[in-house]
Amino acid sequence: MLFALALLISLVLIPSSPRRPPLPRREREARIRIAPRAGRLPTLAMPPVTVPPGDPALAPIASEVGAVLRADLEFEEVFEWSPAAGGPADGTFALSVSREGATLRLEVRLTDAGTGQLAFARAYTGPEAQPRLVAHVAANEILRDQAGVQGLAHSRLAFVSDRLGSFREPTGSMRRIKEIFVADYDGANDQRVTFDGDLDMTPAWSADGRTLAYTSLRRGFQDIFLSSLADRRAGGASGMRGQNRLPAWSPDGTRLAFSSNRDGNEEIYVAAADGSDVRRLTRHGAIDTAPSWSPDGRQVAFTSDRTGRPQIWLMDAEGGTVRQLTDEKYCDRPSWSPGAASEIAYVSRTTTGYDIKVIDPAAGSSRQLTFGSQNESPSFSPNGRHIAFTSTRSGSPQIWTMTRTGSGLRQVTRLGNNSMAAWSR
Repeated sequence: MLFALALLISLVLIPSSPRRPPLPRREREARIRIAPRAGRLPTLAMPPVTVPPGDPALAPIASEVGAVLRADLEFEEVFEWSPAAGGPADGTFALSVSREGATLRLEVRLTDAGTGQLAFARAYTGPEAQPRLVAHVAANEILRDQAGVQGLAHSRLAFVSDRLGSFREPTGSMRRIKEIFVADYDGANDQRVTFDGDLDMTPAWSADGRTLAYTSLRRGFQDIFLSSLADRRAGGASGMRGQNRLPAWSPDGTRLAFSSNRDGNEEIYVAAADGSDVRRLTRHGAIDTAPSWSPDGRQVAFTSDRTGRPQIWLMDAEGGTVRQLTDEKYCDRPSWSPGAASEIAYVSRTTTGYDIKVIDPAAGSSRQLTFGSQNESPSFSPNGRHIAFTSTRSGSPQIWTMTRTGSGLRQVTRLGNNSMAAWSR
């Protein structure tokens, strides 16, 4: 009786178009988590996905669903994995994929090896043309249910790429076009989102993930623009004098911090999202740039060379209570974690090049995550467990991801030169 009532199967309908489906409504279900052996993470086994005997053409789609689902789960490093057949496992998946017309159905069951009870059992339906989306939805729910982790399967990376080639300036010189692209967190489904035919850089996501703010030279000088991902409509955000760059959205999506030389010196400013209500936050003869908001919107981290070398500084959101956070050879591009751990990732010049470090702003203690090559422009994931960054470790500048402890290095981009990643919130 307990086995039968352990968990009810709930059906999750996946919409065909939104990139971020709403959280599904669930039926009442018992909370059973796969228990690990002492001192280890839960070990899971995932045999191949099964398909109905009368639909062999479904096998490649089912294989893709299984591969994406496992990759999503492996990314968070909260489980260990056993071979599909044989080997010890604390829990075993049973996955089946079927279809009716153009609708794909994925059934997921996870059984506790010790008790024989169902720990997780749900079915998902979605468009056959989007098997990755079906797998992503399932992965996020499994992570939340079995590990208490906010999955990243629906998150996206914006980045700068020169993959489009070069163009000739009026002076006759050749210059690489750099546009903003967006891809899934693992690099799949990449698409171009700006069409300026010039130099676009430093993308920043709005809180709702619908708009990108970025710096562009389309007017012949650096200025800030907004790009709506829904209709690919671009418009100016700063609408102001001087060189304006490095936009950073506030956590509530109502304001943009940015750096500008409009008053003769590079300072940090803040404005409403439409470019109105511009206020200056820093007032110092040194260069102040690269703002990044704290998760609660009460503080701003930024780069300043007011002590002679670029370092990471903190101030409150009104520009007061300024204090120095780092004291190294060279530090730049702070990125505040939105996760539970209050951390700031930044670039540091080390003995081997430029590396990514993370610092606790309260304790002042830092740790180095990368070692060697050129590593720049860190950006925390929405759950604070990972960092996207630019690295030349594979030869050319590419987007990589790693955990907040420096493990799990993965190359995301490969076409052209790619840099300045921003992880959607």
